[in-house]
Amino acid sequence: MGSAVKLDISGYCARVTLSHSGCFNAMSRAMWRELKQVFEVLQQNLALRCVVVTGEGSHFCSGGDISEYASFRFAEDSLRNFHEVEVWGGLQAMLDCDLPVIALIDGNCMGAGLEIASCCDIRIASTLARFGAPIGKLGFPMAPREAELVMRAVGELTAREMLLAASVFDAAEMLRRGFVGSVVLPAQLLPDGQTLIDKVCALAPAAARQNKQSFRVLAPVLRAQSATNLVANAYRYADTAEHREGIQAFVDKRPPQFLPAFLPRCA
Repeated sequence: MGSAVKLDISGYCARVTLSHSGCFNAMSRAMWRELKQVFEVLQQNLALRCVVVTGEGSHFCSGGDISEYASFRFAEDSLRNFHEVEVWGGLQAMLDCDLPVIALIDGNCMGAGLEIASCCDIRIASTLARFGAPIGKLGFPMAPREAELVMRAVGELTAREMLLAASVFDAAEMLRRGFVGSVVLPAQLLPDGQTLIDKVCALAPAAARQNKQSFRVLAPVLRAQSATNLVANAYRYADTAEHREGIQAFVDKRPPQFLPAFLPRCA
């Protein structure tokens, strides 16, 4: 099963497609590196006016490629490199892009997909889209920078529900909570997306780029203590039994058993 971040440019618009056949477009490590490269290329293309991010087929992105996790997640250094260099490198390149970025979201938008969608300026979802980050079932937390990004985009309450209760929300609920701008039938996702693309591309491109630069400066800081200050100790859980159990349970296709082996029971 091949994985790739595909780039197609037509006129003023670039289309970035997350593609991982048979895995609901889960992000492999190679895809994170490709995402960074693609957005660095787009940032330098002064002829473009818009970027569209979508998933191949009927899903946006189901999260990370868990089949790779055992090869690097259980050592602190390699886990840190994955999140701080590979994952954050791709997300930061998206955030640094001065072009308007539109997400067209169908099917699963989970974990890594939610983070990628959070980097986009405008989000349109189909009625079949589902949003969440149920990584607590896998025995690990969201990395600090990624958590700050998601919390800023989805709102604090929604982020807490997603991460602390593994809550998954449909498109209508995420519209109500302000994460997506519109919800359409699946057959209308591409046509309505194209209408928005045409609208964005008809506007002054230099003004759009300057607006993006202003947004980066004006974006509110969530906490006095930046996520950057949390990174130093963020990956000490790498070799814990809880972490290993969560990932192994997923591979084994069984519910994880965090109690009573790894944690005291709540009263």
